[in-house]
Parts: sequence; structure tokens; C-alpha cells
Amino acid sequence: MKIHNVAQGSPEWHALRANYHTASEAPAMMGASKQMKRTELLHAKKTGLDRDISWWVQKYLFDKGHEAEALARPILEVRLDEDLFPVVGTEGDLLASLDGCTMLGEIVFEHKMWNEQLAADIRAGELDAHYYWQLEQQLLVSGAEKVIFVCSDGTEQNFVSMEYFPVPGRAAKLVAGWKQFEADLDAYEPVEAVAEAVGKTPDALPALRIEVTGMVTASNLEQFKAHSLAVFASINTDLQTDQHFADAEKTVKWCGEVEDRLAAAKQHALSQTESIDALFRAIDEISSEARAKRLELDKLVKARKVAIREDIVMTAAKSLQTHIDQINNTLSGKARMPRVEADFAGAIKGKKTIASLRDGADSELARAKIHASQIGDKMRANLNSLDELAADYVFLFNDVQQIVMKENEDLVPLIKVRISEHQKAEEARLAAQREQVRQEEARRLQREADERAAAELQAKASVSAHTPAPKQPEPPTQRVTSAAPSTKVPPKPMKLEAQVTDLEALVKAVYEGRAPISVLTVNWGALDDLVHIHGAAFSMDGVVLQQVAA
Repeated sequence: MKIHNVAQGSPEWHALRANYHTASEAPAMMGASKQMKRTELLHAKKTGLDRDISWWVQKYLFDKGHEAEALARPILEVRLDEDLFPVVGTEGDLLASLDGCTMLGEIVFEHKMWNEQLAADIRAGELDAHYYWQLEQQLLVSGAEKVIFVCSDGTEQNFVSMEYFPVPGRAAKLVAGWKQFEADLDAYEPVEAVAEAVGKTPDALPALRIEVTGMVTASNLEQFKAHSLAVFASINTDLQTDQHFADAEKTVKWCGEVEDRLAAAKQHALSQTESIDALFRAIDEISSEARAKRLELDKLVKARKVAIREDIVMTAAKSLQTHIDQINNTLSGKARMPRVEADFAGAIKGKKTIASLRDGADSELARAKIHASQIGDKMRANLNSLDELAADYVFLFNDVQQIVMKENEDLVPLIKVRISEHQKAEEARLAAQREQVRQEEARRLQREADERAAAELQAKASVSAHTPAPKQPEPPTQRVTSAAPSTKVPPKPMKLEAQVTDLEALVKAVYEGRAPISVLTVNWGALDDLVHIHGAAFSMDGVVLQQVAA
């Protein structure tokens, strides 16, 4: 906070305030002030002219309030056990005039004149927006931790206080409000102040004089009729301004009174004679015209009021939509603004004049624009985060319309988590893909190795098939003894069978060197030798050889 060495209320202070948005103006800017309309603040800022302050208001409100403030400050200092110093400070284009501030600036003092309703609110710890927007700006400018908000008349008996701490979100809304106020101020065109309209009736009709003695003896009925019809014809039924409405409402009542007076005159004449046709027809005609005009005007007033209200509401709604469309243009088509609620009909409810109707709608429009601008700022910040962190991962954020409505501090971790999970999943997919390729390559190499081994086996088998069997040794010559010759029984012819129980295992055994390659070829001489050497049966991996009876 930048501190300015000016005394509150001095000409230098007023000159300084003219260049800043002040804390005391914040409630009016937010459309929450009970003392000034937002349009009045716009007018004052645009023209540089403040509202005239009467001597009574200056003496009995402002001066008395400053006096009570000066008396209340020592009371609070005793309670805080700290000195409080009036300070005028600025932060950016915001200004706050503090009724008191501690030496370290952590506590701010704000005083209001004694008011039973405000005192009750303070005791309950609940402040109206008319007060808290000023406190929010004081905290924003000063950087203090809290405001001691006091309502008193400068005495211990009428002295209540509460601690006000900044409410999350209000400071941002306040800043957005001043931003929108500046935009409205640039576009504001001062209009001439119009005094509140007071209705007036048409020209008064002359008194109707009727004297009868069994017949009409004296009457100005014809002149009265002509004048009355001329007056009725001159009544305005094209209602455009507050003056027109005020006149019409007054005329409605006046027409009713004319009807009543004519009815009374008719009754008076009737009491004097039983049948005076001309008199009654004239009175009935005038009365009928007054009634018709009254009903017409009453209907027009009601219809025009409804039309004006609808026009004000529709104009405000269109202005809000234009503001939202402008925000959408800044989002580059990546997202769109959500619906921004605005109760323009509720804002003008109970308002009587056109000026108050427009002020109510304009205040609600400003509130809705401020809210929309805050949403737009958040969406743009989130879209920037997506552009910076997820430019290569746009496909992960098909729900961009929903997630840009999150707070930025929540969105950034979400972006990082999604990208991290995607990267992990992609790494796992690539690893699985590499493993699949590796396995396919291993199977391919195995097939090639098997094909080479089979080819080698086939080549060796072909060589073995053309190699002659080794010559069998001659059996030893049996020596003839003197013993009686023995009768040699010839062996029973046997048939050699080979059963292959697992061809794949047999080939594998040969490939790994656990069986000779010759087992894959039929060499009957070698098989016969094996049978003689190992007996009637011989087995190896994948083959069983045995002798069976022929």
C-alpha cells in the first residue's frame, strides 16, 4: 500500500479521490448501496460532479459522524492496547481512507454512526453488502488481516464491534466489478436529470347548474356538454414519459370524480322532476364519455407499464448476451460460456418510475456482467494451462467444456495426472509390442534352425542310404572232437520290428547328439548286430527294437 500524506476531508484529499476508485464508492459500484444508485455514481464519475450535500446532512450526519469516530477511536485503542492512526492509502487504482490502522498495519478500524439495526447486525456478526464491500476494499488496499468494524455514538454505552476478515472470492469479485465499471463508464452518456413527475388533471369543468320546476327552467347543459367533450378529446393517451404516466394516473381518478358529480347532478334533478329526457340524455352522454375515457386511460397505463418493464428487461438481457458473446470470442472456439443467471424481472419489482426501473435493471446487469467476466477470466486461464501443458495431448481432453470450469489450481494437477497415466499406458503398450516382436523373431529363428537341422538330417540320411553295409566276420570254425557229434537245432527265424513312439523326440535326440543320426535310416545289418549284441530288445529315445517270432 502506498500511503498519501493528506488529511481526510481536506481539498488535497478530495483531489486525490477524484483519480481513484474509493472504498466508500465500492457498495454503489456493486449496486448494493442504500445511499447512491450505480447510475448516479456513473454520472458523478463521468461529469466530475458530486451530488449536492445539504447543510443539514453535512452538519448532522457527516460532521457528527466524524466527531463520534474521534471519540470511539480511544475506546478501541484501550481494548486493543494499540494506537490507531488514520491513513489514506492506494493500491493500483484503488483508494481507501482508513479511520485507523495499527503501526504494523495488521488491523484496520472502520467506524459508522450509531444505528439500532446496524448494531443488531454487528451483534449477530452479519453485515449487509452496503457495508462489507467497503471493508473488502480496505483490506485489499491495506493488506491488513482484519477490520474492527465499530458502530457507536462515541460512548461506551452505545459501542458495538465485530471482526471482519476477507471472505474468499469477494476481493476478486470486487476487482472484476471495478473493471466492469470502467467499461460502463467509457460507454456512459450523461442524461439530463428529470424531476419526479407530478400528475395533473385536465382543465376543470364548470359547475353544472340545473333548476327544474316540473320542467327545466334554467341550465347551462349545452355549454357544459360542449366544454366537457372538448376536454375529454384533449386528454393524452400516448404514454411515453414519467410525466405522461403521472398525468394519466391522475386523470383516471379525475374522470371517476366527474362521473360521481354527474351522477349526483342527475339524482338531484331527478328529485325535482320525473321525466326530463333531454337533461338525462345529456348527463348520460357526458357520464358515458367520462367513463369510457377513464377505462381507456386505465387500460393504457397498465399496458404501457407492462410494455416498458418488458422493454427494460429485454434490453438488459440483450446487453448481457452481447457481453457473453464478446467473452466467447476470446475463447477461440475451444469452449463456450455457460449460462449466466440474471433476474432482471426481480430487480425491477416494486419500482414505480422509469428511472428507478432502469436503475434496477442496470444494477442487475452490472452484477451479471461482473460474474460473467470472472467466469471468462477463469476459462481463459484454464485454456492457457491446457495449451502450455497439453499441446501434444489434446485427444486426452475431449471434456474440455467441463474441465475449464474448474479452478486453475485444481485443473493443472488433473492435466498432469492424465498425461502421466497416458504416458505410462503408452510405455506399457510399446513394451508389450516389443516383447511380441521379440517372441515372433525367436520363433522365426527357431523355425529356421529346425529347417536347417532337418535339411542336414536329410542330407546325412541320403549319404547313409548309399553306403554299403560292413562285411560280417566269418563265424569261427568249430573244432571236431571225438565225441559224438551233437545235433545242432537251427534257430527259429525271428523278425525284427522297430516301433517309433515319438518321432519329434527321436529327431530332437539326434539333433542334440543323444542318438546317432543313423537311427533315422534303415540299416538292417546294423540293426541285426545291435540285436545280437544287446539281446532280444534294444531301445533308445523314440524307438524300440525287439525280436519277435517270424
